[in-house]
Amino acid sequence: MAAISLRTELLRLAVPLVKTHGFTREALAQSALRLPEPHKEPLSEAAVTSIFGSGDDARRTLIQAWMEAAVLNMKSKSTPPSLLELLESRLKWNEPVLGHLPEAFALLATPKFSSLLPLDPSVAVRHNIHIANEACNLVGSHDIGVRRHLPLESRADVSCITGQLAWHRKRAAAAIAYAAAELVQLAQPESPDVPYKVLKQQLDRSQKALQSVEEVGLFGQYVARSWAGIGKSMGL
Repeated sequence: MAAISLRTELLRLAVPLVKTHGFTREALAQSALRLPEPHKEPLSEAAVTSIFGSGDDARRTLIQAWMEAAVLNMKSKSTPPSLLELLESRLKWNEPVLGHLPEAFALLATPKFSSLLPLDPSVAVRHNIHIANEACNLVGSHDIGVRRHLPLESRADVSCITGQLAWHRKRAAAAIAYAAAELVQLAQPESPDVPYKVLKQQLDRSQKALQSVEEVGLFGQYVARSWAGIGKSMGL
């Protein structure tokens, strides 16, 4: 098995292990035991570093793989779902690993080279806009909550959020609706039904949820601080 395909396969096998092992190097190490021709032992620390990166870089790699698997799960729906149904399925994807997500999100928002630097709010913006963009593409409509069968649009360049938002304001509004629901999901894991109610309420008024590009930056800071605050409240 080529190195690149082995890495991809190990990541695929590690994603289900997040439920029991979290977004950890141990989950990556244990994935070798699930190969078609399983290893006799988990990957060594040196092997995990060689394949996935050193320290927290390996954990970030696993988090990204888990998020990519979430997108594939949204795309797997057999019948064309509504935007609400797609975003609900994305919230559902979080549920088995909910206890591990605050730490994962805080890690993503923490600058790689110094934990003393401020949290990067663009990470929160990209996370939520990416989910909303994928969902809107799958629905095939510019309109929030409307179901139309149109060709998939090209993905927005979420790394250029400021330049793109004027053209994708409705998608950003969907991102805000999803983010509000996900924050409730993280903060109130004992109330599993509440995030879905929040999502529906926010989508119902999402056309008015975003008035300017500047609000996106403020919203990103809010979500990033919320990720960190939830993590701290859990002693992470």
